[in-house]
Amino acid sequence: MGGFFGIASTEECLTDVFFGTDYHSHLGTRCGGLAAFDKEIGLQRKIHHIENAPFRTKFEGIFDEMTGTSAIGCISDSDPQPMLVRSNLGTYAICVVGCINNSEELIDQYLSFSGGHFDAMTGGKINCTELVSALIDQKSNFADGIKFAQKSIKGTASILLLKEDGNIIAARDRLGRLPVQIGKSENGYAVSFESFAYQKLGFDDEKELGPGEVVEISPTGIRQLVAPGKKKRICAFLWSYYGYPTSTYEGINVESMRYRNGKLLASLDEGSDLFGKLDYVGGVPDSGIPHAIGYANESGVQFARAFIKYTPTWSRSFLQGAQKDRAKIAKMKQIPVKELIKDKELLFVDDSIVRGTQLKETVDFLYESGAKAVHMRSACPPIMYGCKYLNFSRQTSDMELIARRVIMELEGEEGFNHIDEYADSSTERGKNLRKAICEKFNFTSLEFQSIENVVKAIGIDPCELCTYCWNGKE
Repeated sequence: MGGFFGIASTEECLTDVFFGTDYHSHLGTRCGGLAAFDKEIGLQRKIHHIENAPFRTKFEGIFDEMTGTSAIGCISDSDPQPMLVRSNLGTYAICVVGCINNSEELIDQYLSFSGGHFDAMTGGKINCTELVSALIDQKSNFADGIKFAQKSIKGTASILLLKEDGNIIAARDRLGRLPVQIGKSENGYAVSFESFAYQKLGFDDEKELGPGEVVEISPTGIRQLVAPGKKKRICAFLWSYYGYPTSTYEGINVESMRYRNGKLLASLDEGSDLFGKLDYVGGVPDSGIPHAIGYANESGVQFARAFIKYTPTWSRSFLQGAQKDRAKIAKMKQIPVKELIKDKELLFVDDSIVRGTQLKETVDFLYESGAKAVHMRSACPPIMYGCKYLNFSRQTSDMELIARRVIMELEGEEGFNHIDEYADSSTERGKNLRKAICEKFNFTSLEFQSIENVVKAIGIDPCELCTYCWNGKE
């Protein structure tokens, strides 16, 4: 994943872009970068790796190195960016958020006719941001170039581009899988993945770009370059997992959605004797907590934080590349409150169950701390397909997904012809899936939220949501 932020202003804006970019740190852990435009200096750029230190610490000295009345910033979980490019369209800085699945095909195609070259990284890998700029530069203007690039890309590409005149071009990906939002202040405009990032800096909501919409932003106005398309597929996982609690997409706040989702999740257990047996309901920090609050409010079972995640120095374990690193970090972050665990029957809500490895360690540590029983609820359906549009998780194969692995163990490849049944807890296959995962991870019981309830909790037209990772529908 990743996120970007930019401002076009009549005043010096680098400080605000620094903070606005830092507010996207929950979306990536690999690289951070800033680019700025100053009338006297021109375009400037700085990139740092942020695997072992947060964005803000790496860029604290940036105000002695750069200045500008227009600037863009990017948190990237993939390639270093923004890049500075000089081409037939002029000199510009560019950053891209998304996932390109056909990059090798596009690179070979470009090299076959252009006579040009790419700057290769270790192993010959090409920076995908440079690839996007090469696609854009094949046309005579930015609007046509961005349309061409997005049409050529199999995957997703939202683009933020800082021109040599100080204007910013913002493009939401072709099907609107990710948000791009614009705020306005008395000095100019901000553009951002996360709306709260510019709201905290004194900007008011101005507009949210539609799918495929491209605009040029100056300190004094917004000019539409490409009208939005009619088809939208915004990622439902934005609300379920990686969206920040204060964020709002398509008019729907993340935290509020999670309360509603938890309430609907509790309704799946109504009629059983579970609520009467539980001592506490808790959430797996951080994203699971609001879902758990909704569950507790609906069930009437007291909410409690039986363990706390130590976050001041640990990065997000979900985004670490190696499984052993993810597991180690997850274990070190979890600090038990033994008075709330020992001899207690507990139910935990997690935002999702992807590979399941971290969750197994969590449950083991709860039993080691004296828990009598640990029930688990997932705030989203079983993840059956690796994301091919946003790369929000780093799995290299669908078989890394716990639901897929269990289906293979239960029925072999024939089971993949019955994924809808395995997702449904009312079917025999669905019951077998849940039972097998319980046995693997020592859950007392397990249930997943349904797609219908996730869609209901979000509250927008299901035809406008991407649910590919749950049901494989494009």
